[in-house]
Amino acid sequence: MSDVWGSNIKISIFGESHGAAIGVVIDGLPSGVALDTEHIRREMLRRAPGNDEFSTPRKEADEVEILSGVYDGKTTGSALCGIIRNTDTRSKDYRPHLLRPGHADFTAFVKYGGFSDPRGGGHFSGRLTAPLVFTGAIAKQILRARNVEINAKRIAPTDDEILSAKADGDSIGGAIECVINGVPTGVGAPIFGSVESKISAMMFSIPAVKAVEFGAGVAFAQMHGSEANDEFYVENGKILTKTNNNGGINGGISNGMPIVFRVTIKPTPSIAKPQNTVDIERMENTTIQIEGRHDPCIVPRAVVVIEAAAALCVLDLMEVSK
Repeated sequence: MSDVWGSNIKISIFGESHGAAIGVVIDGLPSGVALDTEHIRREMLRRAPGNDEFSTPRKEADEVEILSGVYDGKTTGSALCGIIRNTDTRSKDYRPHLLRPGHADFTAFVKYGGFSDPRGGGHFSGRLTAPLVFTGAIAKQILRARNVEINAKRIAPTDDEILSAKADGDSIGGAIECVINGVPTGVGAPIFGSVESKISAMMFSIPAVKAVEFGAGVAFAQMHGSEANDEFYVENGKILTKTNNNGGINGGISNGMPIVFRVTIKPTPSIAKPQNTVDIERMENTTIQIEGRHDPCIVPRAVVVIEAAAALCVLDLMEVSK
């Protein structure tokens, strides 16, 4: 069920939401990188559930146990494997025969012949982003040493909108903006190796991401060329642009300006409101009212996931561009 991402740095994420553990295998990391365990812990805590009123009450420490690829606190250059134990599962809340609207229950059932683990969404769960955050924390550390910084922020919804949806037994979607500073000019390639295509592919691998736009994005549809073009100028021997409508990318290649993109996150599909569905065992129409512990909005916890995914993309692109 798992697949491998990356050109130079390759990662494979494994496990299920209610299985014994989830984890990741990372191949291609440079050797001799001293892992900042405190930085990794802080990043994991940003994504971990049960820490505020906006997230599921499921409590997981999300502590990473490194099984290989590190010796005396430094990467060895061989494959690094890290696992995260699942400790607070409640599988009784799930009724596999009832297809949950908005989830992967139906498509997974068909693709894997009914053998995929449905508990908590199984391998399709947002919990599988925890190993991604661990991997991204390492990538961020390597990039910081190269003067590349990545910062994302929630731009929608507001706190009040999240709490209102929660009180109504519903959920709400939102958007996240990510800014990558310090990527040198010349990273990426035209067509299939473009910065946009690489980042977009990774972003769409994150559960619930439904749209990605760079720079002015969809606003380009209402612009003239005279507005959209980023005019060049020289300052202190460096070529810059007066605006950044193209989000730091021309022809699929970084132009030295900040790389800016936004992602749209769909509402959490698990909601308390009754919904129409199908009993797949009986092949009958029915209704479902989802029980269990779920985020009314996953956007706050997804911010660090977007940063982690962006860090992996940039590090992989910069390694390829060497």
